Amino acid sequence: MKNIFLLFFLFIFLNSIYSQNEKTSIINQMKIDVSYLASDKLKGRKTGSYGEKKAAKYIRDKFKSNGLIQKGEDGYFQYFETTLNSNPHYIEKNKKIKGINVIGLLDHQQKETIIIGAHYDHLGWGTYGSLHTGNKEIHNGADDNASGVSILLNLIQQLSSNKNYNYLFIAFSGEEEGLLGSSYYAKNPTISLNNVRFMLNFDMVGRLSDEKTLAINGVGTSVEWKNLINKSNTFNFKLITSDSGIGPSDHTSFYLQNIPAIHFFTGQHEDYHKPSDDIEKINFNGMYLILSYAENIINKSVEIDYFSFQETENDTTQTPKFNVTLGIMPDYLYNGQGLRIDGVSKGKTASIYKIKKGDIVIGFGEFEINNIMDYMKGLSLFNKGDSTIIKIRRNNLKKEIPIVFQ
Repeated sequence: MKNIFLLFFLFIFLNSIYSQNEKTSIINQMKIDVSYLASDKLKGRKTGSYGEKKAAKYIRDKFKSNGLIQKGEDGYFQYFETTLNSNPHYIEKNKKIKGINVIGLLDHQQKETIIIGAHYDHLGWGTYGSLHTGNKEIHNGADDNASGVSILLNLIQQLSSNKNYNYLFIAFSGEEEGLLGSSYYAKNPTISLNNVRFMLNFDMVGRLSDEKTLAINGVGTSVEWKNLINKSNTFNFKLITSDSGIGPSDHTSFYLQNIPAIHFFTGQHEDYHKPSDDIEKINFNGMYLILSYAENIINKSVEIDYFSFQETENDTTQTPKFNVTLGIMPDYLYNGQGLRIDGVSKGKTASIYKIKKGDIVIGFGEFEINNIMDYMKGLSLFNKGDSTIIKIRRNNLKKEIPIVFQ
């Protein structure tokens, strides 16, 4: 009996060492991935640029070394073209660009396939979309979205032993230009989408907070999601969920093809779309937890016989059009009433009128704001030069601040 106990504890001890070694190995590989993708040599990975092509080749080589089957239209690559003429602020308006999706299949000869996605493009030198003020600098996008690509790459080996599904890995380009790569793929798929069980999208997953707050968007796209993500949460994440399948990331393109799709997101931060979004601020232990959580979701999804799709309420592919902005960064992890501010851009309307990070916007004049969609609808009511009273909550006190939109 004594020998049996000794063998049991030896097994537990060795298993613990193996698990720790595996974790260390994955985290080290994540650091290598993010370090390369977010390096200055790739110059911000802007769609159609030399840096994007270098990033695409890096991802392709990772797919190849992991034995994924080529599922692009040219090996692992799928090309799409677009013209930068939809936004008047583009310096390179009317310039044609060619983007690259990188696609590989882990084929276990199963009927159903799970799509794992993340965009790898970013803002280049920040000529459009940047929140940086000052001289032009490279926007490396360590969190947005080298972090998501690294989780995608490291899930390949982790899912090789789960033979219940096939796994299609797609690294999208053109996300920063308007979900171009994912939209193109969803309309020009290289596998049948009829047999896709669901899609997981990783976008900005590198800044998990000490409170372990994790947003999952799109949980209304299937009645199965909520129970599955809660049951799989053995990592003590503080989950903040939203139902809508429409959002500012690539899961939207698959939801619009009637595929259940969710988006993992660790939240906005003051380095968003700025040159300061660098590797030094990435929480790699947090990324490992998110990778493990996603793997857990996939493993436990086997218990569900049929993964149904459902449309979500209040979906719109058109956000309200507005001619003014406060110059604030919303806190997308806030789920209370109003819109909490996570950052204020210097020189913009909010900054001029001393509106601060942490303030909660609850109204423009008589227009009540309960969420981010209300906030955008409210902005659409005004033009430059218009005045209003912005109503905020600061430290549980209500304040009314007269402003003029700049």
